[in-house]
Amino acid sequence: MKEFLLNRKIGVVLTDTIYGIVGLALDKEIVERIYKIKGRDLKKPMVVLISSISDLSNVFGIKPQVPILKEFWPGNVSVILPCEKFPHIHRGLNTIAFRVPDKKELIEILKETGPLIATSANKEGEKPASTIEEAKEYFKEEIDFYIDGGVSKKEPSILVNFKNENEIEILRGKVCLKEY
Repeated sequence: MKEFLLNRKIGVVLTDTIYGIVGLALDKEIVERIYKIKGRDLKKPMVVLISSISDLSNVFGIKPQVPILKEFWPGNVSVILPCEKFPHIHRGLNTIAFRVPDKKELIEILKETGPLIATSANKEGEKPASTIEEAKEYFKEEIDFYIDGGVSKKEPSILVNFKNENEIEILRGKVCLKEY
């Protein structure tokens, strides 16, 4: 998988949550190609998978909310943070949803490839693929590689928006938080 990604290929893989379309997040052409393949609204940002909290500052120039992020990551929580860099990712919103996946093999790949853009493996408005066969039905030859991870029985990641340092809005799913 790593070699494909480093050679600017787009794939469908089972993340720690569901099957996703993935590609190099910092490569504008790759990101635009994923939007086209999926038929995704161009104003709707996608999640960026990162290998660790330190990627926020090292790659994206974001001062992370470390105590609460350690509560979420690695895990199934995507956190929306302010970010003015990489407009091809934030689509003019100046925010990006980040996630450190809870899958050791994927984190090791992320350490070598850098951040990956990720979106559910389905055409816009359709149900996410739960098998690699369903993903192939959606995308056929539009996707460069497919990796079969078995049947996905999980839900998409929980989506949390950090409105400011003291206010969190849960946009999708449910999450339990400790008091900070």
